[in-house]
Amino acid sequence: MEYIIVGGVVALLSSAISIFVVRKIDKAKLQVFIEQAKAKAKVIEHEAEVALKEAQLKAKTDCDREFKNARRDYDSMLAKIEKKEKELNEHLEKELNAIKEEKSQIVDKNNKLSTLKEGLKKQKKTYEEKTAEAIKILENASGLTEDEATDLMIKKVREDSRGKIASIFRKKYKLAEQNCKNEINNMLSHAVTRYAGEFAAERLINNIPINDEETKGKIIGKEGRNIKALEMLMGVDIIIDDTPNTITISSFNLYRRAVATKTIKELLEDGRIQPARIEEVYKNVKVEFDRNIHKEGEDVILELGIKSMHPELVKLVGKLRYRASYGQNALAHTLEVAHLSGLLAAQMGGDAILARRAGLLHDIGKALTHEMPGSHVHLGAEICRRYDECATVINGIYAHHGHEEPINVESAAVCAADALSAARPGARREVLESFLKRVEEVEKISTSKTGVLNAYAINAGREVRVIVQAELVNDDEAVILATEIAQEIEEKVQYPGEIKVNVIRELRAESYAR
Repeated sequence: MEYIIVGGVVALLSSAISIFVVRKIDKAKLQVFIEQAKAKAKVIEHEAEVALKEAQLKAKTDCDREFKNARRDYDSMLAKIEKKEKELNEHLEKELNAIKEEKSQIVDKNNKLSTLKEGLKKQKKTYEEKTAEAIKILENASGLTEDEATDLMIKKVREDSRGKIASIFRKKYKLAEQNCKNEINNMLSHAVTRYAGEFAAERLINNIPINDEETKGKIIGKEGRNIKALEMLMGVDIIIDDTPNTITISSFNLYRRAVATKTIKELLEDGRIQPARIEEVYKNVKVEFDRNIHKEGEDVILELGIKSMHPELVKLVGKLRYRASYGQNALAHTLEVAHLSGLLAAQMGGDAILARRAGLLHDIGKALTHEMPGSHVHLGAEICRRYDECATVINGIYAHHGHEEPINVESAAVCAADALSAARPGARREVLESFLKRVEEVEKISTSKTGVLNAYAINAGREVRVIVQAELVNDDEAVILATEIAQEIEEKVQYPGEIKVNVIRELRAESYAR
């Protein structure tokens, strides 16, 4: 037991001594490291001081050099500025002297003008006094006042010159007709013969053939549900009568009628005819038609060689396929006018492409008349302005119905082409009521003129023959009368093409031998 205790004490002492020795050794090593670090720090500090001094010396040297260069540039620039300033001062002094001289000249001229004005005023006053004295003398001598004498003179001159004016007008008119009629006829004949467009009159109904009479019952549906859904959805009249194997679609709107025809044909092919299916097929057909309208507009633009056009205008061009005027398809008419305009403009030395563009867009407002209020002329001009079309196109739209005068060759070509396309035989038709109203109005305008006995509208309303009293209207006045009637018809009557006015004067002398 004692040995164990002694061993433990010895072990403890050994451990304590070992720990003490190790700490002494570590402390000594730490002291060495600290001394080495201080030595290195002093070396680094010394090197930094040397580098700093060298950098300061170099910076000072560079700064002195840059300062000298800048000073030299500054001196040079200052010398140039002083030279320019001197030149500018000299120039300003010269200009100021010149202005002073001009001012003195202007003052002299103003003084002269003032003197002249005073002299003119005095002369004018003297002239007025002399004129007043002369007028008083003339009034006393003639027994008429100045106003009465003026009216009498004007009336007399007008009566004396009317016959001369009418004679001169007639001669000039005939000369102009002789010189230009052949040229115009040749130009129009060349243009028309170079373009031969298709023509198909538009109707108000479409007929759909069916295989058997049972199909009519499917279209009508139980208690008429199917036919009511079709008419309500598509805005057309569906006529199912005793006509064998035929269903009739009636509507004034070509677009709605075409969509309805396509929808019913697809329903007949499918065989499933019910309100839900009708609505589904109608939507699909309408989307297809809208897509085809834009494609047709693009095809027309490509056919006419027009480079670019706003997509909305292209779509409206395609929509003209489903518009008609007096039975003439609007797109067919527009294409015809575009081609003829280009040919006429080319022969007259104008821009054929621009003329075709104006001809294509001259009736573009007709694509909007079913959707917006107003005439197709104003609608077309407004839509073309919105999409930045040129002035020639706008003028062509207004000029082809007489709202403006043509401003150039291209606009005039559009007007001529529109008249050719609309007025050719068979191109258009109109209902009897509007035709009779137009003919009656033309005859009424003609008979309202002084000296007219009778007036007859002939040749389907395209010519009016006016019979005048030979005692009241001479040959020269007959020419003026024809022009006046034509102008009034242009202002008051709407008609396709042109109306020829024929004034006929005949003198019959009768006597009896007994």
